[in-house]
Amino acid sequence: MNQELRRKVLGCFKQLHRTRLTVFQGDDRALTAARDRINMEFVKNKEICDASSVEELVKYGHEVEEVLRTSVVQAVQKEDGLFSARIRPEVMRLDNKPYSPMPESMIGPFKKKKTECSDT
Repeated sequence: MNQELRRKVLGCFKQLHRTRLTVFQGDDRALTAARDRINMEFVKNKEICDASSVEELVKYGHEVEEVLRTSVVQAVQKEDGLFSARIRPEVMRLDNKPYSPMPESMIGPFKKKKTECSDT
């Protein structure tokens, strides 16, 4: 493996571990599990020598890092049924809109059908 590719792999490895420390801050069990998983994946793919395969794996590693950084939120149970969430600034927030079974545009003014028996 050439030096440039080696530098990219090590950079990806370090970035994943930095993100792990930020995302799972204060949760020793999650920190350990994430560390073990990152290390296991890199050791598993250690023997790959094809440059294009390594580039693809590095790209995948950066995508995983981005998902961890932007999607994972920590929640801690304070009381029975009460949780506190630690939401970092980089976490992606989606709009929360109440569920509506029918779009408002489909609900229109309803007119009563006139029949022979109806009052005028």
